[in-house]
Order: sequence, then C-alpha cells, then structure tokens
Amino acid sequence: PYFIAPIFSLILALLLWQLYPSLYSTSYFKWGILFFLCVSGLNVYGTLLAGWSSNSKYALLGSLRAIAQTISYEVSMALVLLFPLFLVGSFSFFEIGESQESIWLSFLMLPVSFIWFVTCVAETNRAPFDFAEGESELVSGFNIEYGSAGFALIFLAEYANILVMSLFSSILFFGGSYMFFFESDIMFMLKILFFAFLFIWVRGSYPRFR
Repeated sequence: PYFIAPIFSLILALLLWQLYPSLYSTSYFKWGILFFLCVSGLNVYGTLLAGWSSNSKYALLGSLRAIAQTISYEVSMALVLLFPLFLVGSFSFFEIGESQESIWLSFLMLPVSFIWFVTCVAETNRAPFDFAEGESELVSGFNIEYGSAGFALIFLAEYANILVMSLFSSILFFGGSYMFFFESDIMFMLKILFFAFLFIWVRGSYPRFR
C-alpha cells in the first residue's frame, strides 16, 4: 500500500483528463459532472492509504486532517455544481460550455463562481488551505515518509489537479472556448493558464496580501 498510494493518487488526477477530449466533440460524455464528482471523491482514499501505510503517527494524523478538509469541501463543490446544472439542465460539460456563447455564467452568478474558486483552492491543498501539508503543525503531513519518486508522484498528482480544476473552472463559469459570440481554442487555453496562475499566485502571496 505504501508504494501504491502515490500511483493511485496520480491515476485519479489523470483520470479526470479523460473528460477533456469529449468536451468539444460530437461524442461528448453525457454524465460528465457525475463522473467528475465520483473521481474527485476517490482522492481521499489515496491520502488515507499514504498516511496509514507510512506507519507514522505524524503521517496518519496528517492524512486524517487532509481527508477531513477534502470531504468538507466536496460538499460545497457538489452544491456549487448544482447551479450551472439546473440553469443549463444538463450534466454535460459540453452543453454547459455551449450555453455560454452569449454570456458567461460568472456574470449571472458571481458569488457562486467565487465560492467555486475558493473550493478549488481548498481541494488542491493550496494556501491558506494547506492543512494537509502544514509543516509547522504536522511535519509535512501525510507525505512525511515519502521521498524520491513517491514524493514526486504525490506532487505531480497535486499539480495535475490544479490544471484540471483550471480547465473545469473556465468551462463552468467563464464560457470555455467562447468569448462573447467568438469561439477560439487559444482563448480557452489562455483561460486555463490564467486560472493556473491564480492558484500559484495565491500560494505565493498568502499571507502577504495588500
């Protein structure tokens, strides 16, 4: 289990990218939101397995704290996803993106889009929600016993989750590839990079906001 946990976490992070090829094609996945919630909910098992199999009290306590945070924000993530789901009337990310051809959902529900971003920051263990790896309290948390490839895989999974959350944020609330009746894949990539920059910027700025 000690060696399986980092691999399992990375597989789950990459599994969400299976939704990407069908986002803008005729063979899109009809139940994309349900698939997203199911796969993201499995992340707790990778964290629990890593903390438990490390045979360390620090790692076990860190994993339990990380799981408590993840489960807590899974609730808010599911509730936020209900807003675009009911407004568009579809579980498909493709149809939600297509519905924003004229106006982005972030203009219609700005507070909800802000809550979504905060939830994404918490789900990816970025500051100030980095309880899972709070060195001052937990001596690096559930990954304390990992080094070399295992440590690298855990953080590859974390940064893969950042990119996939940036992808779905741009689709759900910022029109995906649409920019006020204009469709461009370059615009879609720029939106993803902008959200990824926000994740890194929050990490680098906290707690030094002005």
